[in-house]
Amino acid sequence: MPTKFQFATPTALEYFDALVADDASLPLLEAAASIGLDEHPQVDLQAVLAEVDELADRLKRRIPADVVPLQRLRWLNRYFFHELGFRGNVNNYYDPSNSYVHEVLRTRCGIPITLAILYVELATQIGLRAHGVSFPGHFLVKVSKLTGPGNGEVVIDPFSGKSLSREELDERLGPYKISQGLVGDFDAPLGLFLQTAQPREVLARMLRNLKEIHSTAEDWLRLMPVMDRLVVLLPHAHEERRDRGRAWAQLGQASKAAEDLEAYLRDRPDADDSRVMAEQLDRLRRGERPRLH
Repeated sequence: MPTKFQFATPTALEYFDALVADDASLPLLEAAASIGLDEHPQVDLQAVLAEVDELADRLKRRIPADVVPLQRLRWLNRYFFHELGFRGNVNNYYDPSNSYVHEVLRTRCGIPITLAILYVELATQIGLRAHGVSFPGHFLVKVSKLTGPGNGEVVIDPFSGKSLSREELDERLGPYKISQGLVGDFDAPLGLFLQTAQPREVLARMLRNLKEIHSTAEDWLRLMPVMDRLVVLLPHAHEERRDRGRAWAQLGQASKAAEDLEAYLRDRPDADDSRVMAEQLDRLRRGERPRLH
């Protein structure tokens, strides 16, 4: 008789772990879309990816093969922002659904980073060189190589669909530079803040947005899968392991909290907060709830 093999279906976290294992082959759209499985486990990710491909194919069929890149960009902007109606969710910016790709596809509303992921995917599929930009305070998109042998570049706010001039970018950057002391002799050029965001960086920013939303709401149950993903995504960002431990403590899971705090102190013995974390770990071991604020 033939042997029957049974394969366990991977959990949402295991699936994400496999997707982000290798930077060289990390599929940003699929990994970003998988974040929504924590809230909506019934979502068919392959159907989500197929829907994005269909949107791109619909546009590709309209664009003549000999259209120059700048004209392709105009086609894309008209299609994405006007015909499809993608826009920023100005009425409920901090709704977690804005971070779920399948929900953004359904409602056509999102935050800059999810809109940017979809925009870059469509742009790439029609032959444009588009990348996300982890601009301070507001995720952007840049489209380059728009003038043939030159290096024409357009920076777009995916939240509004507006192309931003250098002066507008400098104005947006001003408060951040002041807050970081990047003025006078310490000024940093604009180009430093317009570098391409790598897929792992984009995913981290998405997850940290959700982390902030759930932490502010003290919604520890919804925070935990976000923290699990951050720990998997950023194994060397030891503060994420620390923060997961503190969330476990809030849920009354002392052993899991202690495990994470022990790992943090082992990996970051010289951290500025090592003494405070050691005290919290000691309280956990004594069966007390640590004071986290």
